[in-house]
Amino acid sequence: MHGVFLDTLTMKLEELDTSALENAVDQWDLFDTTTPDQTAERIKNADVVITNKVVLDRNLIEGAPNLKLIGVCATGTNNIDLDAAAEHNIPVKNVTGYTGTSLAQHTIALLLALATRWHQYSEDVKNGRWSQSPVFCRLDYPVMELAGKKLGIIGYGDLGQKVASLGEALGMEVLVAESFTGESKPGRTPLPKLLAESDAISLHCPLTEETEQLVDQDFLVAMKDSAFLLNTARGGLVDEAALVTALKNGTIAGAALDVLSVEPPPADHRLLANDIPNLIITPHNAWISRESRQRLLDGMVDNIRQVFA
Repeated sequence: MHGVFLDTLTMKLEELDTSALENAVDQWDLFDTTTPDQTAERIKNADVVITNKVVLDRNLIEGAPNLKLIGVCATGTNNIDLDAAAEHNIPVKNVTGYTGTSLAQHTIALLLALATRWHQYSEDVKNGRWSQSPVFCRLDYPVMELAGKKLGIIGYGDLGQKVASLGEALGMEVLVAESFTGESKPGRTPLPKLLAESDAISLHCPLTEETEQLVDQDFLVAMKDSAFLLNTARGGLVDEAALVTALKNGTIAGAALDVLSVEPPPADHRLLANDIPNLIITPHNAWISRESRQRLLDGMVDNIRQVFA
């Protein structure tokens, strides 16, 4: 059995226990990264291909006649031509549930940063503004106590539930948006009501036709002008031009994003401009704790074993 892992740089394998992976097949070819023009050659003789973000389209799948399993080292499978894989009886296995604790922690950290403005105060300290202060403290940016405030959750799977639990631990009241599937569930809040009442809104829904650019101008206008937006799900959920306008106009009080529509973003990406107030962006690393990556790797190994059991 010959396995190929196309983008190990997304996992930093040297920090993980890889013994189970090494024993899952007879031989591995491990590549830090793989460009589109390299993929066909690298997978043409493979029995197992693992990818995180490398695209496997119909031509690539059909050009690998030995292929028996495609492993996606992530939850989303939108980089795989699932129809082509099914036609050739090639199972596509992803991993779910590995990132919940890490992502929830990161999401709440972003919320705390927006609420306390520590990122701005810290930058001011480094720039000497505290040293120049006539009094012992600075009160340049408003700080919000989260206890007693409302946290709106859009997408209430494992990730949304973990974030909700941490929000409740901070003393927040959690509102959960109605499902986009149309399925009626008790205790859910209609989206217009959630937007109007929430002091912070956190996105945890998948990117689908129904949710693409869910956060548009109308969405942002419907939020409180004192509210925060958090997105640790998918960049495509947000109309980024509308968000820039909303932040500059004070339509909402701040936003924190771990994902963008293009990753890595070009240097001239509109959200990387220096004149956007109270915007925090982290480089898609809400999931990257060592523990989370180990769970992901172990889940991928389990998938390989189950397929070939």
